[in-house]
Amino acid sequence: MGGPSGVLLVGHGTRDATGTAEFFHLSDRLAEQLASDTVVRPCLLEFQQPTISEAWQSLMRCGVRRVTVAPLLLFSAGHAKGDIPGEVAAAQAVTAASETVRVSYARPISRQAAMIGIVRDRLRETLQNSADTMHAGGRTAIVMVGRGSRDVCASADMQLLSEVAVRGYDAQTQRSLAREFGISSRGLFTTFYAMAEPCLTDTLNAVATSGQFDRIVVQPHLLFAGRLYDAISAQTHRVAVANAAVRFEVSAYLGPSAGVASAIAARIREAQ
Repeated sequence: MGGPSGVLLVGHGTRDATGTAEFFHLSDRLAEQLASDTVVRPCLLEFQQPTISEAWQSLMRCGVRRVTVAPLLLFSAGHAKGDIPGEVAAAQAVTAASETVRVSYARPISRQAAMIGIVRDRLRETLQNSADTMHAGGRTAIVMVGRGSRDVCASADMQLLSEVAVRGYDAQTQRSLAREFGISSRGLFTTFYAMAEPCLTDTLNAVATSGQFDRIVVQPHLLFAGRLYDAISAQTHRVAVANAAVRFEVSAYLGPSAGVASAIAARIREAQ
């Protein structure tokens, strides 16, 4: 099957202009990491264009005979399992010359090694803000925040990612992040913004009023800027105002980094 290979990079979509720009920037970084004969076409499920159908038609005009669909999703839930395959099948059915195209699906990036590294980087950036981090580590709590899903497997994956990122062995530092910063065995929490329990506000209130922590680092497990990141920051601020004796910090989101692009590229190569 000659000709270039195609990649359909499918993002969720956001009404936030910065988040949308970051998605397309990440698509450019991904194209740089893949083979020169690979055509990458970004598309979005909601709110923005191009749609999956429009990006599929663009790939067909490029003469690709193999397409890897790469969901830019942190975990496998409803979009990866149903919405995206359905949209791709519909586009394939109505686009000329696409009936013989071979389609494969990359897994969501989830706990791919480069993703774990990015999570640790974001946490490390925030944890290092304190001049006395190691001394205060036992009184520091890390709260990992997922978007939330009704899919129990996606929620379980978020719980596992938290454990691996914070308590798992890091080959770069030859110790875990918890050990690096002295985070106690009771200092890691996983919570969700919506559609799953426990919810963020309840978790923050419980941690802040437990009397065990002087500092709470909140890590939004999100790819891009947008209303969700702003809402998590706002909820954290409200709890912080009510608990002035505790220091609250919100880490940066993952962003369109080279590490995220590497994670997607690895998933695409697996699928191919």
